[in-house]
Amino acid sequence: MTTKKIYFASDFHLGTPNFEKSREREDKIIKWLNTIENNASDIYLVGDIFDFWFEHKYTIPKGNIRFLGKIANLIDSGIKVHIFTGNHDMWMFNYLEKEFNLTIHRKPIEIEMNGKKFFIGHGDGLGPGDRKYKLIKKFFSNPICQWLFARIHPNLGFSIAQSWSKKSREKETKDNHKFLGEEKEWLIQFCKEELKNKEINFFIFGHRHLPINYDISQTSKYINLGDWIKYNTYAEFDGTNLELREFN
Repeated sequence: MTTKKIYFASDFHLGTPNFEKSREREDKIIKWLNTIENNASDIYLVGDIFDFWFEHKYTIPKGNIRFLGKIANLIDSGIKVHIFTGNHDMWMFNYLEKEFNLTIHRKPIEIEMNGKKFFIGHGDGLGPGDRKYKLIKKFFSNPICQWLFARIHPNLGFSIAQSWSKKSREKETKDNHKFLGEEKEWLIQFCKEELKNKEINFFIFGHRHLPINYDISQTSKYINLGDWIKYNTYAEFDGTNLELREFN
């Protein structure tokens, strides 16, 4: 009997930089989902799945229909799909949960799977530094600010948000394609602090846009999932081992 596996991926950034490139990436992601659906029990999509997402009461962003259809198909077949909000798509409210019956996580989670302890989150705002973004995140996640933004007509609101998203993504990826060393990698510092108070076997994050497989200790590993703009990387847990892989 084949053991079901658990998969993790992040930072699809669907919708950027233009229609053609986004469709090409969307098709590649669907091909990947097609290859794993027969042996997957759970799929964790760990933030920034969309380059921008905001739900008005009766309106969601255009596009990504094939991807959303595939997610619906996976869930209908019995696979559990989890989506974490990232800094680009934190404005998911209840549409995806209600329409697709998937699980949305708005904060990092700790979960045990097959005797292994996982800490899973997008990774934005964790660890030391990045105080400017942490302040901005409080503003973006404030219910009053979200209510005020929803009062703007979607044509204008989405245009403003997409411009901001482009600048944010360019800043995120500018220096992200090199490993900075343990002392300068904020998420490694975060992992080390967490391990002072608890036992975690696998820390899984996105946001960094760089595939990283780093041993924090003999029993703890940090995996950064990279992205699907450049690397097409994901992680696979077979019940014992967690491996970072590339989809070709």
